[in-house]
Amino acid sequence: MLERELSGAGFETSSDLIKSLPADLFAELCQQIVAHLRCQSGGVDQTHFCQRFQATGVEASTDDIRSVISAVTRLFSTAAKHKLSSDALVNFVLSKYKLPKQILQAIRHVWNEEGKRLLDAEISRDVLSASQLVDFQWKIGMAVSSDSCRSLNHPYITVSLKVADSSGQVISKVFEMSISEFQNFHRQFKEMSAALESV
Repeated sequence: MLERELSGAGFETSSDLIKSLPADLFAELCQQIVAHLRCQSGGVDQTHFCQRFQATGVEASTDDIRSVISAVTRLFSTAAKHKLSSDALVNFVLSKYKLPKQILQAIRHVWNEEGKRLLDAEISRDVLSASQLVDFQWKIGMAVSSDSCRSLNHPYITVSLKVADSSGQVISKVFEMSISEFQNFHRQFKEMSAALESV
């Protein structure tokens, strides 16, 4: 059953990259992923890790990093769901993916240190199935010239969101709204806040 759940985790495609990583960098990535799964961080910054990988001489694209983050997130969330010990987790990974000893030690160390807390948490049933808002910023602007817009000198609001998806990858979204759209948006947030306070 565990093998079936992890078959789509992406380890098959990511294992070569994982094998080339320094153990300390892989352990840092694992710790970030577990912290995200425990809702202690907003997500795993794939751009940061892409730069870290490249600084150690490992050539990896952002898509490669995304695959590794997804695979390791799926591994840990599935291990939490099945309440695996660190030995059972490492033995499964070793039998299926033949990762180097240092990488297996990093998995064992992180799972021994952080996995217990994840196992104890209620979220281990179905770890982080929804996205999480990491950052919300807005600014007001004024369009003063445009080739396509007829009505200028009207204020607008630019909203920038950073959202961590279920695998922990942080994605940025930017959109613009008119003042009336922003006021409606604000009103809806106030209603949500009031509803959450009454729960």
